[in-house]
Amino acid sequence: MCGIVGWVDFGEDLRTHRPILDRMVETMRLRGPDDSGLWVSAHAALGHRRLAVIDIEGGRQPMLADRDRPSGPTVLVYSGEVYNFPELRSELADLGHVFQTRSDTEVVLHAYRQWGAACAEHLNGMFAFAVWDAEHEALVLIRDRMGVKPLYYYEMTNGVLFASEPKGIMANPRFTPLLDEQDLPILLNARLGLPHETPLRGLKEVQPGHIVRIDRSGAREHRYWALESAPHPHDLDATVGHVRDLLEDIVRRQLVADVPVSSMLSGGLDSTYVSALAAREYSRTGHDPLTTYCVQFEGDEEHFSPTVLRPEIDAPYARLAAEQFGTDHVPVTLQTRDLVEVLPGARASRDLPSLGQFDTSMYLLFAEMRKRSTVGLSAEAADELFGGYPWYHDPRTTSWDGFPWLGDAPRLTDCLAPDVAARIRPDEAEQDRYRTLLARVPRLPGEDPHSARMREVLFLSMQRPLLYLLDRKDRMSMANGLEVRVPYCDHRLVEYAWNIPWQMKIADGREKSPLRLAARGLVPEQTLTRPKSAYPGTHDPSYEVDVIRGIDKLLADRSSPLFGALDRQRVEELRTRAEKTMTWLNAAHLLLPLLEADIWMRTYNVRLA
Repeated sequence: MCGIVGWVDFGEDLRTHRPILDRMVETMRLRGPDDSGLWVSAHAALGHRRLAVIDIEGGRQPMLADRDRPSGPTVLVYSGEVYNFPELRSELADLGHVFQTRSDTEVVLHAYRQWGAACAEHLNGMFAFAVWDAEHEALVLIRDRMGVKPLYYYEMTNGVLFASEPKGIMANPRFTPLLDEQDLPILLNARLGLPHETPLRGLKEVQPGHIVRIDRSGAREHRYWALESAPHPHDLDATVGHVRDLLEDIVRRQLVADVPVSSMLSGGLDSTYVSALAAREYSRTGHDPLTTYCVQFEGDEEHFSPTVLRPEIDAPYARLAAEQFGTDHVPVTLQTRDLVEVLPGARASRDLPSLGQFDTSMYLLFAEMRKRSTVGLSAEAADELFGGYPWYHDPRTTSWDGFPWLGDAPRLTDCLAPDVAARIRPDEAEQDRYRTLLARVPRLPGEDPHSARMREVLFLSMQRPLLYLLDRKDRMSMANGLEVRVPYCDHRLVEYAWNIPWQMKIADGREKSPLRLAARGLVPEQTLTRPKSAYPGTHDPSYEVDVIRGIDKLLADRSSPLFGALDRQRVEELRTRAEKTMTWLNAAHLLLPLLEADIWMRTYNVRLA
């Protein structure tokens, strides 16, 4: 796992801009604490910071091929892991390719040489990489199918800037951080954005499953992978067996590393099943016991208040599972002051507005995991694949003609000043994005109306909401030099689960039936009957008080970049009158994005245009 940056400009000689390029590379230091590299030619420069996981000695980057070609070499900078690289290596060797290292990076480089940008279709993994193809004077940017690894780019008149994180692009003076007023809705709720959107003018993400090619004629985007709807071929028993077989293979592959691997274990079904499979594989191969981690908060016994999305405390379930699996279990207990103290580091890791305590608690959890491991397993995407969230099972939210996780809950755009709201029409913008994504749903002809709607609901959740969770996981882990792998994002499982009929996903009268049935006999019975519980947050009332105090200060501060865009009375009304929703934790949880947006704009000198 690594950080990549680059600059292509057909209008000037980049060899004269080494100091800028060095600054761009340096922004990726936390993502790659083990090594650094930079390759520069007249019109292309690619930089890399490395976290060594596979072939620690041989996988240095940028990695070059065709060094003696008169037009110039093929150059790769790569972030991620390709789990089928041993098979690909053998296939490419049979085609005549000669390898100098054991790294998956070299396999990706040779795959590009063999198949060009279509190499992406051959890769199983999480990845974001850039190839400078000197022979064709083209830069090729490729991102994995689910968007597990981030990749941003900024088009310019004569070329492009790219990086794993926005900070890599913002380190170049060619980029000016501007926020268009019309993008305030996605600033205040990033889950509303389309897969390529960011709040910064001109800054885009390479969409999951997409390729962006930049040459002298400009940038062109191509999709190489998408979900496809088809009749499901199996009955329930066969479905459960296939899910079990897939996950066993996926977890086995994702345990491969030349460094220690651990697992997150919240005590919920998803992470418990992954940890069970990993622990069993370690036991089968004679490996030392798996290390597992669970986050908890000091004062939970006193302050915890159940909600629809977080009905129980995780720690007892995690402890029970760890005892059954024989893992070396590490509960990470956090205090409110811990969450506050690391906010600057967590904010700097994200480059976009923070999630507050949800970022900082994960940041601290990963810092603890990094003490004993370099790779961790996590359970993101199981809810999106198998229908785990409570709003999937509430007819009021699933029938809502809009984003189902929002329903008729209050929006932070309700806090905008009347003149701003009149200009940007946030409700219409939300509906436009909803309709845009709805039009992309792969339909199944002949599907009954309820099943068709649930297909829409799951698809919508797999867009920006899932990307947002994956982005948080990537940022907070890589800030600690930890690579987190997500077995449920393996595209083989995603493609299969997508076509499991909705009624089969609730076959036992519970959410995620195929996954629950696949895990039976391997995880504690209490886990199988436990209701869905989302990633936890602190219920300490002092945290809520501090956030509300910060909001009050923000609204009175005429120096705030958001001054005039927010309406004090509307903010107060939202705080005091808003009804609790499924995702509600407390008023601080609801209003925090206002405070974090202000801090982000100040930190990065973002001007509201």
